[in-house]
Amino acid sequence: MKDIEQNYTRTFSTAAGASVLQHLRKITIERVLGPDATDAQLRSLEAQRALVHQIEMLIERGK
Repeated sequence: MKDIEQNYTRTFSTAAGASVLQHLRKITIERVLGPDATDAQLRSLEAQRALVHQIEMLIERGK
């Protein structure tokens, strides 16, 4: 598992990788749904947030 963690760290430590990760954070973690959001929309966004969080955790473990 250490190899994949180090690969994530290498990939996202470049300027381009950092830019991509920031974009992913902006469209998922920093996104706010309004009060009219459906259950499906909330679940979908939460799954996306979980994926970005997983990427960030793998980057941290690879350091």
